[in-house]
Amino acid sequence: MKNTSKKLLEKTKEIWEEYYTHPFTMGIADETLDIEKFKFYMIQDYLYLIDYAKVFALGVAKSDDMQAAKRFAKALDLIYNGEMDIHRGYMKRLGISLEEAENTPVAIDNASYTSYMLKVAYEQGIAEIAVAILSCAVSYEYIARNIVKNNPDSVNNEFYGEWIRGYANDEYAAENRELEELVDKLAADYTEEQTENLIDIFVKCSRYEKMFWDMSWEMKL
Repeated sequence: MKNTSKKLLEKTKEIWEEYYTHPFTMGIADETLDIEKFKFYMIQDYLYLIDYAKVFALGVAKSDDMQAAKRFAKALDLIYNGEMDIHRGYMKRLGISLEEAENTPVAIDNASYTSYMLKVAYEQGIAEIAVAILSCAVSYEYIARNIVKNNPDSVNNEFYGEWIRGYANDEYAAENRELEELVDKLAADYTEEQTENLIDIFVKCSRYEKMFWDMSWEMKL
Protein backbone atom coordinates (compact mmCIF):
# COMPACT_ATOMS: atom_id res chain seq x y z
CA MET A 1 0.00 0.00 0.00
CA LYS A 2 1.28 3.46 -0.91
CA ASN A 3 2.51 5.28 2.21
CA THR A 4 0.87 8.60 1.51
CA SER A 5 0.74 9.69 5.17
CA LYS A 6 4.52 9.36 5.47
CA LYS A 7 5.00 11.43 2.33
CA LEU A 8 2.76 14.15 3.74
CA LEU A 9 4.79 14.31 6.95
CA GLU A 10 8.04 14.48 5.00
CA LYS A 11 6.74 17.38 2.90
CA THR A 12 5.92 19.43 6.02
CA LYS A 13 8.93 18.56 8.20
CA GLU A 14 10.29 22.11 8.25
CA ILE A 15 6.91 23.60 9.18
CA TRP A 16 6.47 21.09 11.99
CA GLU A 17 9.93 21.84 13.37
CA GLU A 18 8.66 25.34 14.07
CA TYR A 19 5.97 23.95 16.36
CA TYR A 20 8.58 22.49 18.71
CA THR A 21 10.48 25.75 19.17
CA HIS A 22 7.45 28.02 19.27
CA PRO A 23 7.38 30.19 22.43
CA PHE A 24 3.82 29.04 23.15
CA THR A 25 4.57 25.31 23.17
CA MET A 26 7.91 25.88 24.91
CA GLY A 27 6.02 27.83 27.58
CA ILE A 28 3.74 24.83 28.10
CA ALA A 29 6.81 22.59 28.37
CA ASP A 30 8.51 24.57 31.15
CA GLU A 31 5.29 25.99 32.68
CA THR A 32 6.31 29.59 32.00
CA LEU A 33 3.46 30.34 29.60
CA ASP A 34 1.34 33.28 30.75
CA ILE A 35 -2.03 31.97 31.95
CA GLU A 36 -3.87 34.69 30.01
CA LYS A 37 -2.31 33.44 26.76
CA PHE A 38 -3.34 29.89 27.61
CA LYS A 39 -6.84 31.08 28.48
CA PHE A 40 -7.10 32.79 25.08
CA TYR A 41 -5.83 29.65 23.37
CA MET A 42 -8.16 27.36 25.29
CA ILE A 43 -11.28 29.32 24.30
CA GLN A 44 -10.21 29.61 20.66
CA ASP A 45 -9.29 25.93 20.50
CA TYR A 46 -12.65 25.00 21.99
CA LEU A 47 -14.35 27.05 19.26
CA TYR A 48 -12.06 25.41 16.70
CA LEU A 49 -13.10 21.94 17.85
CA ILE A 50 -16.76 22.74 17.24
CA ASP A 51 -16.08 23.19 13.51
CA TYR A 52 -13.36 20.52 13.45
CA ALA A 53 -15.98 18.01 14.57
CA LYS A 54 -18.18 19.04 11.64
CA VAL A 55 -15.39 18.00 9.26
CA PHE A 56 -15.45 14.49 10.75
CA ALA A 57 -19.25 14.46 10.52
CA LEU A 58 -19.03 15.26 6.81
CA GLY A 59 -16.58 12.38 6.50
CA VAL A 60 -19.21 10.07 7.97
CA ALA A 61 -21.92 11.45 5.68
CA LYS A 62 -19.81 11.07 2.53
CA SER A 63 -18.35 7.62 3.27
CA ASP A 64 -19.47 4.67 1.17
CA ASP A 65 -16.62 2.73 2.79
CA MET A 66 -17.90 1.36 6.13
CA GLN A 67 -14.42 1.29 7.67
CA ALA A 68 -13.93 4.96 6.83
CA ALA A 69 -17.37 5.88 8.19
CA LYS A 70 -16.62 4.06 11.45
CA ARG A 71 -13.23 5.74 11.74
CA PHE A 72 -14.68 9.21 11.26
CA ALA A 73 -17.51 8.44 13.70
CA LYS A 74 -15.09 7.14 16.33
CA ALA A 75 -12.97 10.27 16.02
CA LEU A 76 -16.06 12.42 16.31
CA ASP A 77 -16.96 10.71 19.58
CA LEU A 78 -13.40 11.18 20.88
CA ILE A 79 -13.59 14.91 20.16
CA TYR A 80 -16.90 15.38 21.96
CA ASN A 81 -16.21 13.03 24.87
CA GLY A 82 -12.43 13.15 25.10
CA GLU A 83 -10.59 16.18 23.77
CA MET A 84 -13.36 18.61 24.67
CA ASP A 85 -13.30 17.20 28.21
CA ILE A 86 -9.71 18.43 28.58
CA HIS A 87 -10.86 21.86 27.44
CA ARG A 88 -13.87 21.89 29.76
CA GLY A 89 -11.66 20.86 32.67
CA TYR A 90 -9.21 23.67 32.00
CA MET A 91 -11.97 26.20 31.42
CA LYS A 92 -13.48 25.30 34.77
CA ARG A 93 -10.10 25.82 36.45
CA LEU A 94 -9.72 29.14 34.62
CA GLY A 95 -13.20 30.29 35.58
CA ILE A 96 -14.51 30.25 31.99
CA SER A 97 -18.14 29.20 31.57
CA LEU A 98 -19.24 27.32 28.45
CA GLU A 99 -21.58 30.22 27.71
CA GLU A 100 -18.67 32.67 27.83
CA ALA A 101 -16.54 30.46 25.59
CA GLU A 102 -19.27 29.88 23.03
CA ASN A 103 -20.07 33.60 22.86
CA THR A 104 -16.44 34.67 22.40
CA PRO A 105 -15.66 35.98 18.87
CA VAL A 106 -13.79 33.49 16.74
CA ALA A 107 -10.34 34.87 15.87
CA ILE A 108 -9.75 35.57 12.17
CA ASP A 109 -6.96 33.00 11.81
CA ASN A 110 -9.10 30.42 13.58
CA ALA A 111 -12.10 31.10 11.34
CA SER A 112 -9.91 30.99 8.24
CA TYR A 113 -8.49 27.60 9.22
CA THR A 114 -11.82 25.93 9.94
CA SER A 115 -13.43 27.52 6.87
CA TYR A 116 -10.70 25.98 4.73
CA MET A 117 -11.16 22.51 6.24
CA LEU A 118 -14.94 22.71 5.83
CA LYS A 119 -14.53 23.85 2.21
CA VAL A 120 -12.39 20.78 1.54
CA ALA A 121 -14.93 18.57 3.32
CA TYR A 122 -17.91 19.93 1.39
CA GLU A 123 -16.27 20.02 -2.04
CA GLN A 124 -13.91 17.04 -2.08
CA GLY A 125 -13.79 13.35 -1.18
CA ILE A 126 -13.18 11.38 1.99
CA ALA A 127 -9.44 10.95 1.40
CA GLU A 128 -9.14 14.72 1.21
CA ILE A 129 -11.25 15.08 4.37
CA ALA A 130 -8.98 12.64 6.22
CA VAL A 131 -5.91 14.59 5.13
CA ALA A 132 -7.43 17.93 6.19
CA ILE A 133 -7.97 16.45 9.66
CA LEU A 134 -4.59 14.75 9.92
CA SER A 135 -2.35 17.77 10.51
CA CYS A 136 -4.10 18.93 13.67
CA ALA A 137 -4.51 15.44 15.11
CA VAL A 138 -0.96 14.24 14.60
CA SER A 139 0.89 17.51 15.22
CA TYR A 140 -0.48 17.72 18.77
CA GLU A 141 0.84 14.23 19.44
CA TYR A 142 4.27 15.14 18.03
CA ILE A 143 4.42 18.39 20.01
CA ALA A 144 3.46 16.71 23.28
CA ARG A 145 5.84 13.79 22.77
CA ASN A 146 8.66 16.18 21.89
CA ILE A 147 8.01 18.06 25.12
CA VAL A 148 8.18 14.82 27.12
CA LYS A 149 11.30 13.70 25.27
CA ASN A 150 13.13 16.92 26.17
CA ASN A 151 11.61 17.29 29.63
CA PRO A 152 10.27 13.97 31.00
CA ASP A 153 9.06 15.61 34.21
CA SER A 154 6.81 17.97 32.24
CA VAL A 155 3.95 15.46 32.55
CA ASN A 156 3.92 16.32 36.26
CA ASN A 157 3.59 20.07 35.69
CA GLU A 158 1.01 21.35 38.14
CA PHE A 159 -0.97 23.25 35.53
CA TYR A 160 0.12 22.20 32.04
CA GLY A 161 0.80 18.55 32.82
CA GLU A 162 -2.78 17.54 32.02
CA TRP A 163 -2.50 19.06 28.53
CA ILE A 164 0.81 17.28 27.90
CA ARG A 165 -0.46 13.92 29.15
CA GLY A 166 -3.62 14.24 27.09
CA TYR A 167 -1.72 14.41 23.80
CA ALA A 168 1.39 12.36 24.63
CA ASN A 169 -0.41 9.20 25.74
CA ASP A 170 -0.39 5.92 23.82
CA GLU A 171 -4.16 5.84 23.30
CA TYR A 172 -4.09 9.18 21.48
CA ALA A 173 -1.15 7.98 19.37
CA ALA A 174 -2.99 4.77 18.46
CA GLU A 175 -5.95 6.80 17.17
CA ASN A 176 -3.58 8.80 14.99
CA ARG A 177 -2.00 5.65 13.53
CA GLU A 178 -5.51 4.50 12.56
CA LEU A 179 -6.13 7.83 10.85
CA GLU A 180 -2.82 7.56 8.96
CA GLU A 181 -3.74 4.03 7.88
CA LEU A 182 -7.10 5.33 6.65
CA VAL A 183 -5.36 8.02 4.57
CA ASP A 184 -3.03 5.39 3.08
CA LYS A 185 -5.97 3.12 2.22
CA LEU A 186 -8.14 5.83 0.69
CA ALA A 187 -5.27 7.24 -1.40
CA ALA A 188 -3.82 3.86 -2.43
CA ASP A 189 -4.93 4.18 -6.04
CA TYR A 190 -4.54 7.93 -6.37
CA THR A 191 -2.85 9.40 -9.42
CA GLU A 192 0.15 11.70 -9.09
CA GLU A 193 -2.14 14.69 -9.63
CA GLN A 194 -4.54 13.55 -6.90
CA THR A 195 -1.64 12.92 -4.51
CA GLU A 196 -0.29 16.40 -5.18
CA ASN A 197 -3.68 17.79 -4.20
CA LEU A 198 -3.49 15.87 -0.91
CA ILE A 199 -0.04 17.33 -0.30
CA ASP A 200 -1.36 20.82 -0.99
CA ILE A 201 -4.19 20.34 1.53
CA PHE A 202 -1.82 18.97 4.17
CA VAL A 203 0.73 21.76 3.70
CA LYS A 204 -1.98 24.42 3.97
CA CYS A 205 -3.37 22.85 7.16
CA SER A 206 0.13 22.57 8.62
CA ARG A 207 0.69 26.25 7.91
CA TYR A 208 -2.64 27.03 9.55
CA GLU A 209 -1.49 25.11 12.63
CA LYS A 210 1.57 27.36 12.86
CA MET A 211 -0.68 30.41 12.47
CA PHE A 212 -2.87 29.10 15.30
CA TRP A 213 0.13 29.00 17.66
CA ASP A 214 1.15 32.51 16.54
CA MET A 215 -2.41 33.75 17.06
CA SER A 216 -2.51 32.26 20.56
CA TRP A 217 0.86 33.71 21.52
CA GLU A 218 -0.12 37.16 20.28
CA MET A 219 -3.71 36.80 21.58
CA LYS A 220 -4.80 38.12 18.22
CA LEU A 221 -8.49 38.30 17.38
